[in-house]
Amino acid sequence: MFQEVSTRADFPGMELEVRRFWKEQDVFNRSVRQRQGRPAFVFYEGPPTANGLPGIHHVLARAMKDLFPRYKTMRGFYSERKGGWDTHGLPVEIEVEKQLKLNGKQDIERYGVEAFNKLCRESVFKYINEWAEMTEQMGFWVDLEHAYRTYDTSYMESVWWILKQLWDKGLLYEGFKVVPYCPHDMTPLSSHELGLPGGYKDDVEDPSVYVKFALEDEPNTFFLAWTTTPWTLPGNVALAVGLDIPYVRVRQGDEHYILAKARLSILQGDYEVEADVDAKDLLGKRYKPLYEYLVPDKPAFFVVDANFVSTEDGTGIVHTAAAYGVDDLELSLQKGIPVRHVVDLQGRFRPEVEPFAGLFVKKADPKIIDDLTKRGLMYRAETIRHTYPFCWRCGWPLLYYAVTSWFIKTTAVKGQLIRNNNAIDWVPPYIKSGRMGNWLESLVDWSLSRWRYWGTPLPVWKCEKCDDRRCIGSVAELGLTLEADLHRPYIDRVTLPCEKCGGVMRRVPDLIDVWFDSGAMPVAQYHYPFENEDVFKAHFPADFIAEGLDQTRGWFFSLLAEATMLFDQSSYKNVICTNLVLDKQGRKMSKSLKNTVDPIEIMSKFGADATRWYFYASVAVGNEYRFDPSAVQDVVRRFLLILWNTYYFFTNYARLDGFQPGGEPVPVGQRALLDRWLLAELAAVINDVEGALDAYDPNSSARRLEAFVLDLSTWYVRRSRRRFWKSESDADKRSAYQTLYQVMVALSQMLAPFMPFISETIFQNLAARKNGQPDSVHLTDWPVAAPEWSDEELRRQMSAVRRLVATGLAARNAAGIKVRQPLRAVTIADRPLQADLEAILLEELNIKAARYQGQGGDLTLDTEISEELKLEGLARDLVRKIQELRKQSGFAVEDRIRLFYQGDGILAEALERWRDYIATETLAVAVARGGAPDGASTETLKIEGHDLTVSVVRVAAR
Repeated sequence: MFQEVSTRADFPGMELEVRRFWKEQDVFNRSVRQRQGRPAFVFYEGPPTANGLPGIHHVLARAMKDLFPRYKTMRGFYSERKGGWDTHGLPVEIEVEKQLKLNGKQDIERYGVEAFNKLCRESVFKYINEWAEMTEQMGFWVDLEHAYRTYDTSYMESVWWILKQLWDKGLLYEGFKVVPYCPHDMTPLSSHELGLPGGYKDDVEDPSVYVKFALEDEPNTFFLAWTTTPWTLPGNVALAVGLDIPYVRVRQGDEHYILAKARLSILQGDYEVEADVDAKDLLGKRYKPLYEYLVPDKPAFFVVDANFVSTEDGTGIVHTAAAYGVDDLELSLQKGIPVRHVVDLQGRFRPEVEPFAGLFVKKADPKIIDDLTKRGLMYRAETIRHTYPFCWRCGWPLLYYAVTSWFIKTTAVKGQLIRNNNAIDWVPPYIKSGRMGNWLESLVDWSLSRWRYWGTPLPVWKCEKCDDRRCIGSVAELGLTLEADLHRPYIDRVTLPCEKCGGVMRRVPDLIDVWFDSGAMPVAQYHYPFENEDVFKAHFPADFIAEGLDQTRGWFFSLLAEATMLFDQSSYKNVICTNLVLDKQGRKMSKSLKNTVDPIEIMSKFGADATRWYFYASVAVGNEYRFDPSAVQDVVRRFLLILWNTYYFFTNYARLDGFQPGGEPVPVGQRALLDRWLLAELAAVINDVEGALDAYDPNSSARRLEAFVLDLSTWYVRRSRRRFWKSESDADKRSAYQTLYQVMVALSQMLAPFMPFISETIFQNLAARKNGQPDSVHLTDWPVAAPEWSDEELRRQMSAVRRLVATGLAARNAAGIKVRQPLRAVTIADRPLQADLEAILLEELNIKAARYQGQGGDLTLDTEISEELKLEGLARDLVRKIQELRKQSGFAVEDRIRLFYQGDGILAEALERWRDYIATETLAVAVARGGAPDGASTETLKIEGHDLTVSVVRVAAR
């Protein structure tokens, strides 16, 4: 016997009960174990950092991550779901700095690296309880008991092994390059970190200045050059021109300027073109340095040619500061121009640059502009709004700064990276050749070094005596074990004898990019190659990963790059790339805007199923989510409650009739047309949802299921109600029960990967431990449609009928005739429908007969209403009003009543004329004129200006 179901669904409370059941019965682990020995479906968990609170966007990512392993498990695959935690890097350090009220590296070193890193280790899991609560509350099944942690020695040793492989292949090297550099955190960053949230800011105001460089041998003659970074001008070493660009010399007053002919528009006021100038004639020309601080001891301050010079902006002459631009440094090294720093590692001018000594470069900009203006060397000074890079962690403006640090030669495997990326199935597909493909086409070497404290140390030792280098690939090479802590400062105390000269080798001070840590997880989570070789091979590559769009140049790239360099293949086959979760106005969520959303609060109010469904069904993957709590509430209203009411309808009538699902099934061919249609639709929806999920398309599959539930409720159940209401238990009633039961069980199985809680609740009541079924929907197989269910012709015909119904209802509306008013006939310009389909059409439109004439599918109503039709329409209105009175009186849907009425006129006439119909529809065992007994519910009904007093008395439950 089924348990009674309440009309009032408490989804959050229900979900709590389901979570208790899962925990008590160990359902997650059983679901994995029961598929052991079957083909694997490998999922990689992108490791979050638990030193920050989870946000609503984490529910989005985890909803996607949970959906597909659940689905694939039901399809018979063995899918372990090993969790992971990202435990290193600046996010952790910054939190500890705030906690200790430290400001920068000097403060950290004064505090002590050992003590600082101890606090970093402790803070990593500051919000682990909140993460665990969110994970459990949303039903994300992931193995956190055996989760990998990037700070574990076993994990770090595997990372070292990877770096040793790259070293042996000549892909890990030390170089002097201009890189994005954070002067606050005093560490270089990698170019792919600029693509992370906060990496670039739009509409940033900066100076836009046109500067005059005086030629040494031509009085009052100047090269004009443009820059948006005046702070780089004290570091100028050369000017660059383009050999294919025409230049001119112009006169304004007593001064002469050289610039590109195509850029004359930047000049202010009248001017005279004195001569055309060939770029070749400019090469080697010397000019006076703007500042004579830290002047190089090798030739500088002359004109060179460069292929990056253009006339799209500026003057066609490029100011070159070798240490502060990628192109600048490359050009200077190529031309033999000396490179020197006028700015220190904190982004402040060195003491030798006297006017600006100690000033942060951005604060020095206005002072430099003022100084050059006073000296007559500023042609124009304005401002510009443009996109500028910022540190994605601390928010400081980045500098492009030349440093000696360690790099991975990703450019050497660019072709393989592009090839392997093309082999990945991206969702949405345009990311492959768009955001990811474009990124790979413009690839630069990976800036690996981080000059910080809490992270994986770069395992390179350097001889103090002969400068020989050695890369370590295991703890054993250092005489250590897995019990050792490989973090700073302990690892910095480990020395090695130099095999070349016998000197002492010490580790270089660098840590590695935290993204290299996370990209190593396919290998490092299993401590490969030191152990678990078979386990690693069985779990590489992943069938599926999912994260946000920002991870294209983060985790997605590091996974791809490391696997390509190690194994010449990608480490994942399919990837879902979700877009941003914005607020309802389309703004990014931030504490400053006070528009952040607590995911636990949302799920506690509306339920995890509704929250998950919002992310599956609202937009296609790749589009932005405009999140608002009311949108989740709308999911409850327009989907979950419709599903719940259908479940309620079935269970309560099945309880009343004592329906047992194990009885002899009515053959499909002998079932009513509506039953056969519903089974045909079920077969189609199983196939469609399978196809969409196999293509990693959660949106299409969710919307297909939602449409099916709506059809089930508004078409099948609505049209079948009388079959469940009737007293006699005949084959037709048994067919209706069996059909709806089959559909509800299959529906609970299809919904299980999407909405694991309500699906479990429905399955528990309807099918668990019945007829050989397991105790959880998540231990069942994905439903398989019986061959006899499929009937595409019936689906097509029913679809045609429903279109005709919609057209007919629109025609009624246009004519101002309500549906409860019967009409004599409808004329359809098409071939005749078969009888049972025609009967559905006529009943839906409340029309007595159909005529078929012509073609084209048009529909015409006979709108003439006879007296008999008028009475029948009023009878239908009476039924509706009496049903409302029953509901107001607190009667159950199955309660029988006695009906009394008082009054005369057309409403009384309609009731008497249609007494049997009204009795059947309202479950009235008797209909009588006159006063009602005490205790009856009474109301005077008003219909089209007429009155009739009716009373209802409950007789007994059926």
